Amino acid sequence: MAVLQHITSQEAIDLENKYGAQNYHPLPVVLSRGEGVFVWDVEGKKYYDFLSAYSAVNQGHCHPKIINALKNQAENLTLTSRAFYNDMLGKYEKFATEFFGFDKLLPMNTGAEAVETALKLARKWGYEKKGIPANKAKIIVCQNNFHGRTISIISASNDPVATENFGPFTPGMLSIRYNDIAALAEALKDEHVAAFMVEPIQGEAGVYVPDENYIKEAFELCKSKNVLFIADEVQTGIARTGRLLASCGNCSCSDKNCSGVPDVKPDVLILGKAISGGVFPVSAVLANNDIMEVIRPGNHGSTFGGNPLACAVAIAALEVVKEENLAENAFQLGELFRSEMQKLVAETDLVRLVRGKGLLNAIVINDTEDSSTAWNICVALKDNGLLAKPTHGNIIRFAPPLVMTKEELLDCISIIRKTILQFKA
Repeated sequence: MAVLQHITSQEAIDLENKYGAQNYHPLPVVLSRGEGVFVWDVEGKKYYDFLSAYSAVNQGHCHPKIINALKNQAENLTLTSRAFYNDMLGKYEKFATEFFGFDKLLPMNTGAEAVETALKLARKWGYEKKGIPANKAKIIVCQNNFHGRTISIISASNDPVATENFGPFTPGMLSIRYNDIAALAEALKDEHVAAFMVEPIQGEAGVYVPDENYIKEAFELCKSKNVLFIADEVQTGIARTGRLLASCGNCSCSDKNCSGVPDVKPDVLILGKAISGGVFPVSAVLANNDIMEVIRPGNHGSTFGGNPLACAVAIAALEVVKEENLAENAFQLGELFRSEMQKLVAETDLVRLVRGKGLLNAIVINDTEDSSTAWNICVALKDNGLLAKPTHGNIIRFAPPLVMTKEELLDCISIIRKTILQFKA
């Protein structure tokens, strides 16, 4: 079979099953094209994308501005490594630090790499600035988190699927309950704590939204104990939750009267996914000078991190967020979506509750976590032209591209409502 030969969905699935590691359990659909909020399978069937590559495609599939930036830069220079300067990295660093309000940016490629970078940065800061004794630094994390799948990151996880038979694990991780200020206060009594790393909303865990003041109170507790507050916004950042960053509290990008002064400005901000619009692997760690200055030549790096292609793509992707008011659109459509889903909760016992912010939402199916009901509903949604995926058994996450229109969202709501009301277990 020629590599570029057209193949059927089943042939594509069979190839992956035969030649690929079985580390994912995809929905049975094989996609070959995407544009805006839509994707098409290899047979030409059209679907609404309601996952957005786990919120990487906030700007929509193959956004023309981002694709043009990719093409233009690819014709000039793609990679130099950091052995030399290139003419795009400084431009990107200036653009992104001003965009998010930090002094410095450390460029990486994937979300997991950015999280690892933040952990290294926090430990080094803890030793050199806070005075923690050598090799004693600790990082507080939350139960049910998802920060990635490297060894150090899963050392902070309590998910048995992620951790089974991968030990021994990296020491120095303290795990506490999410959305529990008392638990954080107790953990912060340990003088060896360098940082608290948290997702403003736990996406992979089922779109768990904490109490309204949790992030602000957690930030203030960290400040009182000279502990870095690290916000992992790989999934929640870049306008997904109706504001540029989910961690910024009352500084809502949807609020026309917003002062622009956030309740919370993380000491360390982790970004990925939509910072490139899903076009190229780009991630970043941002911090101010007093933190970032502990990183010196040779301490950390990546051959591809900060490559010219990534820089051009990221600038274009962030410009799209601002030019097309994607945070405001996510806020308004999210309000509409949850309102309509709440009506569905009242109509059927199959849906127990809906939760979320902006266009990061989930419905909880009224069944056990080990049931196949949510999976089967997603298969039925696929058959009706909408792609979503279960998480943690009985939860379905809904996260369409932020370029979606009100009319398109209402059409999607109709598909979801019809599918669930007609669903037979």
